[in-house]
Amino acid sequence: MTESVMTPDALPAEGFTDATAAVDRLQQLYDQAATYLREQFLTAMSEGRPAGRIRAFYPEVRITTTSFAQIDSRLSFGHVAHPGTHAATITRPDLFRHYLIQQIGALIHNYGVPVQIGPSDTPMPVHFAVANAGITVPHEGAADFTLRDVFDVPDLNTTNDDIANGTFVPGPDGVNPLAPFTAQRVDYSLARLSHYTATDAEHFQNHVLFTNYQFYVSEFEAYARRMLADPESGYTSFVSTGNVEITDAEAEIPPSPKMPQMPAYHLKRPGGAGITLVNIGVGPSNAKTATDHIAVLRPHAWIMVGHCAGLRNSQRLGDFVLAHAYLREDKVLDDDLPVWVPIPALAEIQVALEEAVEVETEMEGYDLKRIMRTGTVASLDNRNWELRDQRGPVQRLSQSRAVALDMESATIAANGFRFRVPYGTLLCISDKPLHGELKLPGMATDFYKTQVSRHLMIGIRAMESLRDMPLERLHSRKLRSFDETAFL
Repeated sequence: MTESVMTPDALPAEGFTDATAAVDRLQQLYDQAATYLREQFLTAMSEGRPAGRIRAFYPEVRITTTSFAQIDSRLSFGHVAHPGTHAATITRPDLFRHYLIQQIGALIHNYGVPVQIGPSDTPMPVHFAVANAGITVPHEGAADFTLRDVFDVPDLNTTNDDIANGTFVPGPDGVNPLAPFTAQRVDYSLARLSHYTATDAEHFQNHVLFTNYQFYVSEFEAYARRMLADPESGYTSFVSTGNVEITDAEAEIPPSPKMPQMPAYHLKRPGGAGITLVNIGVGPSNAKTATDHIAVLRPHAWIMVGHCAGLRNSQRLGDFVLAHAYLREDKVLDDDLPVWVPIPALAEIQVALEEAVEVETEMEGYDLKRIMRTGTVASLDNRNWELRDQRGPVQRLSQSRAVALDMESATIAANGFRFRVPYGTLLCISDKPLHGELKLPGMATDFYKTQVSRHLMIGIRAMESLRDMPLERLHSRKLRSFDETAFL
């Protein structure tokens, strides 16, 4: 006996030549599916198991091209690698509205054919459908029926990074991916972001700073309050952990009852043009986790502004290191991005960082070499690497010409390369273990007082410079493969 399946009466697929109208239809389809699942879930929780299976589907955008004619090759996005049918399932059109209008609009403009908007054949997991309404799905056994017997649940067998990793294989229908992430993968990361950072995804801004020290958070909040006090700054609010949002520079922010693993803070501007700071803590695992999930938001750039060990005797505590290459010994990405893959420096990010250092230090040209080195940054997975037999790590560091060492920068840069997010690194030297200058409590306090504010301001200035750069220029073709999705 075949079990009955109950689904909402979804609108059929329809062609659109207007990107805004297309996104409006995506929103309509998404709301219809999510609302249906929420209503059915609440009914099942109060009245018991439904008579059949409850199912609703993500909306999708689909385009079919037939011509090999070359489009504007200056762009890194907005075009498919070859003729055929390309499709992407979509979630949370409200959150991604501007992005979707931009990406769909580029396709319509470049190919002159309508995009098809309709329901996909990918079920929407009930966990993701109810999360936006603040509803919690009980753990297995809490209800009087088995949840997955009635509703679709997250399936990690189909929630993966095959598209981003370049290992995706089209199915029998030959449909190729249109976007780097599927709807399920995006929904999974949206839930993880809220868990790890204690702020909701809608607060994240397009320009993300990562740091590995809490000291930067206090400086970031102080800067945010100065901006909120200035009506000409363009910034509108500041969001702290627990989604506490203030618009008044003098407003109090209650302490978080429980700090998350990687707290995030957001200085917001209209259109997501502000700056987000994430304290990822210490270690490549945290760096990978944070960037794995933030990547689905398609930020315009992310930059690491953290502390590092200086490896040259000529360096001093407080000097800066602008990474132009990475020695990857962090190991956390080896299965997704082999270590033989080069991680190139991106000119737009490098220039923005160097110019920000010049402004903040009032040095330029040859004099800038007094306080900043440009070179290779090594990232290791062992915080106490200097206690190992020196012949191993020190020899490799010397052969690589590394000038600094940390545990996160290569991970953030490599995941930026992997997920096509422009990346950069500006570190500040806080110790020199090879030369007897260790990070001890007293030294650290003096160092932090004099350098944290300047370092953070350099990162902020760089992001404000990148904010004014057209997206077409910022997104480098260096990050795109020869068989690439049309969407950024």
